[in-house]
Amino acid sequence: MATPLKIDIVSDVSCPWCIIGYKALDEALGKLDGKVAADISWQPFELNPNMPPEGQEIVEHITEKYGISVEQSEQNREMIKQRGLDVGYEFGNRGGGRIYNTFDAHRLLHWAEEVGKQTELKLALFDLYFKESGDPSNHEQLLAVVERVGLDKAIAQDILTSGKYTQEVREAQHLYQSNGISSVPAVIVNNKHLISGGQPASVFEQALSQIAQEVEAANVEA
Repeated sequence: MATPLKIDIVSDVSCPWCIIGYKALDEALGKLDGKVAADISWQPFELNPNMPPEGQEIVEHITEKYGISVEQSEQNREMIKQRGLDVGYEFGNRGGGRIYNTFDAHRLLHWAEEVGKQTELKLALFDLYFKESGDPSNHEQLLAVVERVGLDKAIAQDILTSGKYTQEVREAQHLYQSNGISSVPAVIVNNKHLISGGQPASVFEQALSQIAQEVEAANVEA
């Protein structure tokens, strides 16, 4: 019988390592099929909570934020592009584009979890930003993604215009930040085991297998 594991993924939809990490995690879970049953929830994290509505040109933003040169930024993008290909994810135009505020996307993701479509929406939002050079702060673009994954566009529009789930998302952000999460992705298993960063599938596989064994051993002792 598969061991149930609760997996919370703290991430942002504009974080390339978050989709890389998820694809590796998904590969690991495929290899552990029958041994582990994962219940995945996506938790909010904003890489750029103070980003203005117009966003910022990506190279300008990266060089300013991390204090690196344009050449270093280009090298990092190439590395990310290759890591994406290694896990079966092809990034789009990562040589240009803009960084945007993602708070409204997180509000929609909170709602999507309630109706059982959170992972579908999260993956579609990754595609919006990374494959389509889209703007995850733009309501029309967000609504198009909502419709694409089979969610109710009218409900989503009401959420976006009303500010619904603002408090819930803020509280979740504060919870994880107060528990020491300052970079993403952060994969938290059963509320206590932390796997940081876009790790290879082998790392996830080994960690989840070990955690599952510990859970089973504890259940036997109980």
